[in-house]
Amino acid sequence: MDVEFSGEVWFWRGPSPYHFVTVPEDESAELQATSAQVTYGWGMIPVEVRIGSTRWTTSLFPKDGGYVVPLKDLVRNAERIDVGDKVTVRLAVDV
Repeated sequence: MDVEFSGEVWFWRGPSPYHFVTVPEDESAELQATSAQVTYGWGMIPVEVRIGSTRWTTSLFPKDGGYVVPLKDLVRNAERIDVGDKVTVRLAVDV
């Protein structure tokens, strides 16, 4: 299953600060429909992500009935992404 969307990068200042992009509602619903087949616990969904020319594997985090994509500093630096930037995210879920 492949999903593509655009979203704004935001920062979470928790005990482990991180940057995220929120998956829009419609795309989150698509992902949730397949989550039972692929989740490894806590609703996490393993995915391959591409932003620009950078690809990596991670897991979507469930949040507020949808999902968020975590962005590593390595990815943000490679693509010159900062808080507030709008990025196009391509997700591949192995269903």
